[in-house]
Amino acid sequence: MKYFLSKSKYIRGLQCSRALWLDVYHPELAQYSRETMRKFDRGREFERLFKDQFPDAVDVSAALRNRFNDYPAFTEEVLQRDGEVDLFEAGFLFDNVLVLADVVHKNADGRLDIYEVKSGSTLSETYKNDAAVQHYVISHCHNINSFSIVYNGNSDHPDQSDRSDQSDQSPNFKIVNLTEELALQHALISNNISCMKEVLKGGEPDITPGDRCTTPYECPYKKYCDKGLRHLSLF
Repeated sequence: MKYFLSKSKYIRGLQCSRALWLDVYHPELAQYSRETMRKFDRGREFERLFKDQFPDAVDVSAALRNRFNDYPAFTEEVLQRDGEVDLFEAGFLFDNVLVLADVVHKNADGRLDIYEVKSGSTLSETYKNDAAVQHYVISHCHNINSFSIVYNGNSDHPDQSDRSDQSDQSPNFKIVNLTEELALQHALISNNISCMKEVLKGGEPDITPGDRCTTPYECPYKKYCDKGLRHLSLF
């Protein structure tokens, strides 16, 4: 494998180093709730609606599926084409971190406009952390013209994604350009990545379950860790 971390594993590592270690070495232990799976589905649908605005885009994931090691080379080949081009799930690799960008538009001058698509109705710190690690990696591979987060602008109904009439609602894409803010975080990102790599060099971290198990997301390894805690309590 040519990479140690991905953007999802980076976010996992920010939440809990034990969850990161399990995500890399024992992903089969993950258990996702029905509500989490529904959120995944809603996120994919919101992303699809935004991507419909780029009908001629090259979908890297459709071409390569789970051959993730091949994503950067394939992406680079497409970006070398003359003129403007759009890509979905474009892969970039730097510092042993692989990120897949939701939507990338290459301008005629070669600079990239990047869009990270999120279905939530608020611009959370987790969304920004996700974008920050992508900006860090991609900026070391290509010149970035802009990096924006796209989220659900229907903030008057923050829970609208659970409503039965969702299919009748037009998407409201809120686009926020965070290019300058993300560029200032490179030193922090580099340090976080170094720390996570050290975690992955060792054995399973011994971390007691706590608030981190549900913030900002419910950890898929929560039941595994809780089971271990209950076992210890017997003694």
